[in-house]
Amino acid sequence: MDRDRLPEQIEALHELSRIAKEKDVSVVLVAGDVFDTYLPPAEAEEVFFHAVKELAGEDRAVVVIPGNHDDGVRLAAAAPIAEQHGVYLFGSRGGHFTLGGDRPVRAVMVGENFLILEDKNGERLYINALPYPNEARLKEEKTEESYSEKVSRWIAAGEEGFRGGMPHILLSHLFAAGGKMSESERDIDLGGARAIPLSVFEKFEHVALGHLHKPQKMKNVYYSGSLLQYSFDEAGAQKSVLLLESKGEHVKVKETIPLTSGKQLVRLECTGSDRAVELLRKYEDAFIELTLHLTAPLSSEETRSLRAANEGLVSLITRVEGAVLTPFQSRSKLTSSELFTQYYKSIYDFEPDEALLTSFLELLKEDA
Repeated sequence: MDRDRLPEQIEALHELSRIAKEKDVSVVLVAGDVFDTYLPPAEAEEVFFHAVKELAGEDRAVVVIPGNHDDGVRLAAAAPIAEQHGVYLFGSRGGHFTLGGDRPVRAVMVGENFLILEDKNGERLYINALPYPNEARLKEEKTEESYSEKVSRWIAAGEEGFRGGMPHILLSHLFAAGGKMSESERDIDLGGARAIPLSVFEKFEHVALGHLHKPQKMKNVYYSGSLLQYSFDEAGAQKSVLLLESKGEHVKVKETIPLTSGKQLVRLECTGSDRAVELLRKYEDAFIELTLHLTAPLSSEETRSLRAANEGLVSLITRVEGAVLTPFQSRSKLTSSELFTQYYKSIYDFEPDEALLTSFLELLKEDA
């Protein structure tokens, strides 16, 4: 809604780094949708690369896969340099990394679709990494396979290096059947054809998915969700990150850590502009969607008062009581004055005053 949220995103990324440091995290998993578009602005890319470098620090690994919003080729272009800082960037068709290095957490075995990381104590983690998959990205011809069958095959390709004896995680960007979408997501389900049944994920102890912005869990499948609220149906939702703990060959969620950065999205509803102004002033540091019930349309002065009461008001929805639909009738012979009056009455249930009607007719003359 034409609001710049980059400062909030920077704040949230700094908070993420603080959490990783305070909790002595070894590996950070980022499950896609790093950017909002295939061609992000240079400023957004700069913020991302500064953030992942800070997140990796001196002794941590960060593993990133592209989501459906990301250009995997563009995202992974810096992979050779990023790897030197402990950041492993997978492209649309997987990753190509080197082994070893002198960082405390480093790659000891790599494949196009998997990565084995080892820390200074010799503990290992197997990551089956499947970036947002479709035929075009993976350069495959269309076949008679269903989408879930293809995803199963693609996931199986990421298992080629797994021999047991270590925690085992699937990191991907998919729509798991039963997941709850929010208004800020795009091109998710396509009528259900792209929903992956949970049975596909049964072999994994933990499945870390991106794609859905609301935090949620379905059996062993987890969506950590977005770092910020991005649509008003997320108003009141607590954003968080998941802290995983490995023990032997097992991995489990140890803690859900709430995030406090960024502005809250708030949905308000009330009657009358005076009450609305009073309510708006209670939510100074938020973005607001206001539904206002009225007995007459807002005047210009009332609208200005609402905007002045809170600059975070980004969506104003008015509901005028008594609005009725008029039955269809031919309007070809009505004058402009009669047309406007009829339309206005169909919306507000009474006729416009003389000053408004005169202003409308003057505008028509100017346009002509």
